[in-house]
Amino acid sequence: MPAPTQLFFPLIRNCELSRIYGTACYCHHKHLCCSPPYIPQSRLRYTPHPAYATFYRPKDSWWQYTQGRRYASTPQKFYLTPPQVNSILKANEYSFKVPEFDGKNVSSVLGFDSNQLPANAPIEDRRSAATCLQTRGMLLGVFDGHAGCACSQAVSERLFYYIAVSLLPHETLLEIENAVESGRALLPILQWHKHPNDYFSKEASKLYFNSLRTYWQELIDLNTGESTDIDVKEALINAFKRLDNDISLEAQVGDPNSFLNYLVLRVAFSGATACVAHVDGVDLHVANTGDSRAMLGVQEEDGSWSAVTLSNDHNAQNEREVERLKLEHPKNEAKSVVKQDRLLGLLMPFRAFGDVKFKWSIDLQKRVIESGPDQLNDNEYTKFIPPNYYTPPYLTAEPEVTYHRLRPQDKFLVLATDGLWETMHRQDVVRIVGEHLTGMHHQQPIAVGGYKVTLGQMHGLLTERRAKMSSVFEDQNAATHLIRHAVGNNEFGAVDHERLSKMLSLPEELARMYRDDITIIVVQFNSHVVGACQNQE
Repeated sequence: MPAPTQLFFPLIRNCELSRIYGTACYCHHKHLCCSPPYIPQSRLRYTPHPAYATFYRPKDSWWQYTQGRRYASTPQKFYLTPPQVNSILKANEYSFKVPEFDGKNVSSVLGFDSNQLPANAPIEDRRSAATCLQTRGMLLGVFDGHAGCACSQAVSERLFYYIAVSLLPHETLLEIENAVESGRALLPILQWHKHPNDYFSKEASKLYFNSLRTYWQELIDLNTGESTDIDVKEALINAFKRLDNDISLEAQVGDPNSFLNYLVLRVAFSGATACVAHVDGVDLHVANTGDSRAMLGVQEEDGSWSAVTLSNDHNAQNEREVERLKLEHPKNEAKSVVKQDRLLGLLMPFRAFGDVKFKWSIDLQKRVIESGPDQLNDNEYTKFIPPNYYTPPYLTAEPEVTYHRLRPQDKFLVLATDGLWETMHRQDVVRIVGEHLTGMHHQQPIAVGGYKVTLGQMHGLLTERRAKMSSVFEDQNAATHLIRHAVGNNEFGAVDHERLSKMLSLPEELARMYRDDITIIVVQFNSHVVGACQNQE
């Protein structure tokens, strides 16, 4: 989520900031220096307010870092070597190739590449990918947490199960329930495709299972088994809304286990956006809640690449979202429900999981906090009530679902958290991935954007272009390749190793001031299968 960079400015004088940046990186080319980018108010997570100093206070490590240390004013050079850069960029990369025939149908997905680059410590983004075993299709998603990683972690573990259950026919739900009743082994619902760093919470597994079981029991009671058609769009919406409801209910009920009790409260009081794709043959559904994005890469007849957006950001830049919010609340709240481009003047996304501070009544919030553990009761954030809080809920987790029928020219799908889209234009994202996957680089005229470029610099740009033609750098993973560009691109759209090294060398206390967590999944489609499906129809 966008970093509250300007919140740090009251804490540090400009001269102190310059000394911090001076020790973090030194650049003798001013126009290529990684000086902190200007971040407008509209991209900050929260608006500062003097009355809520502790609410906006950064992490203790950063606070202590700025208050308790002196900084040398002498610039120091420090660059990572190319192998060190690659080690950092590839630490969280994961690739999966889908078998052409999975036992049920020929897959329209060739495989996917995913990767993450943290800015927060710990990273607040999460990712998930799984194959549906009792129905057809694959699920892939990215999750962007805020106010901590608890909610994004829970959603990344649980949402796909809720979606898979929502897609199951009545007979399969009955079979699963009977297996639980009799103590028999359960049918596997999902096959997960995980990086070793993508963990599941073992402590909460029983709680999560019981909530999921209650959900499928209700689906059994509601469905008499007469209808066999499953509406994917409806299933996605129901799964999102039900999981968010369970997150809220678990926090209200609590748990006798003190660890679990604190966990469910942390999940509920933090928040997460989600962007999930369900691919079944030529049917592609994207369910989005928040400001992560899904972008389709389309190869035109002349070999060039175009981007097709399959999701809408749910924030103040989306006029329909602003209008929706105003219509859901009394007219006398029209000026306060969206203020300074934020929900109630505070929250950037207008849809999210968790964030019960924007959903529960004030009485319910106070009751849960007072009866909760001391860690919660002593937390200024949880006790804080948003201004102009009259008619909750103000926030929803209901997704906006987009359907797209795949065509042979649809080559890949990029799912990414807003850390990518803040740094790169969608057309550049699609072009870079497309060229990486095909190994073809269309030679466009080099644009310098009004900069004064020396002959030496132009020679360097042309040399780099030649290197691109002979290799795809060090990356076999398309998501890694995209992150390399997102972090290391200079003004001319080329990866600058010096800049990349500096950005990756920043201490974790400073990294968040330059960029957000970045999480990317690149899904590659099988054009032959997609074309064959079209011909059959």
